[in-house]
Amino acid sequence: MKLAGWVYPVTDTATIRQGSLRPPHSITEIDILWITAGLGCDGDTIAMTAATQPSIEDIVMGAMPWIPKVHFHNPFLAYKNGNDFLLPFHLAAEGKLAPFILVVEGSIPNEQNKDEGYWASMGTDPKTGQPITTCEWIDRLAPLAWGVVAAGTCATYGGIHAMEGNPTGCMGLPDYLGWRWKSTANIPIVCVPGCPVQPDNFMETLLYLLHMAAGRAPMIPLDDALRPTWLFGATVHEGCDRGGYYEQGEFAEEYGSKLCIVKLGCWGPVVQCNVGKRGWMGGIGGCPNIGGICIGCTMPGFPDKFMPFMDQPPGSLLSSSAVMTYGRAIHALRRFTQASLNKEPSWRRKGTKPKP
Repeated sequence: MKLAGWVYPVTDTATIRQGSLRPPHSITEIDILWITAGLGCDGDTIAMTAATQPSIEDIVMGAMPWIPKVHFHNPFLAYKNGNDFLLPFHLAAEGKLAPFILVVEGSIPNEQNKDEGYWASMGTDPKTGQPITTCEWIDRLAPLAWGVVAAGTCATYGGIHAMEGNPTGCMGLPDYLGWRWKSTANIPIVCVPGCPVQPDNFMETLLYLLHMAAGRAPMIPLDDALRPTWLFGATVHEGCDRGGYYEQGEFAEEYGSKLCIVKLGCWGPVVQCNVGKRGWMGGIGGCPNIGGICIGCTMPGFPDKFMPFMDQPPGSLLSSSAVMTYGRAIHALRRFTQASLNKEPSWRRKGTKPKP
């Protein structure tokens, strides 16, 4: 069975003949508990509202076929607040709300590196009257979750808050739970990095997991950094509109140029990200598409290993120098060929006799 470019196995054909299109043992309803209480800026939540393939409205309103009914709980987008909003989180922690997908946004602080206080929290414990730290919520919810998703680079690998020397000792979710950690459905942590996350990348990943929950998709394919392989398998450079200029050795010397921006500090040739190909919203935008250099925000080594951002990456110094020699020769040959192709054949003239 085909849907949105994928093929989903349907194991019980008799079910289809009887009029029900849901495989046996599939999940019919699921909650999505989204914690934004990590160290972050809530930019991933805001970015996600720009998604169109699918949009959050498509998921919540049941516009997408084949997936379970979704109950969505995000503090920024909820119409409930206070204890009313936190109720599903408490029920899930008590094992009374299943199945659910846990989404974590923001870096995970180290709450054990100080003598007093806390770094991040969400809500108050009714028994103690004390704040419930973000780490406590993860400890309570992750072991019971059907699936766990880290949204944005802060949650996936620590991001900006995890720079060397930061006082919080924060980290990404795989560092906190363990890189080999798996959910109750035997699913690894799913990391969708980006600073912030590319909207459709996140929603497409969530949709894939929902199809898994419905029994209509195989295990989500992830790379060594736990990123969905179909989204992060290629580099920015491989999908960049400026790639042709790189090949011809034509490099921008200042911002605003249409030429390749590697010499301005772009890390696109080595960074795994599809924003150059996909754009940002509705296929429009994306760092290199609007003239901005890639600073490597989807990579586990971000930001420490990519600074200073606006200096040419060490590897590109050699590669760009080499390609300039090759590119000039190729470009000259192409201009020569182009000049001949830009002229009509000589026999396309009034009164010209065709050659025998």
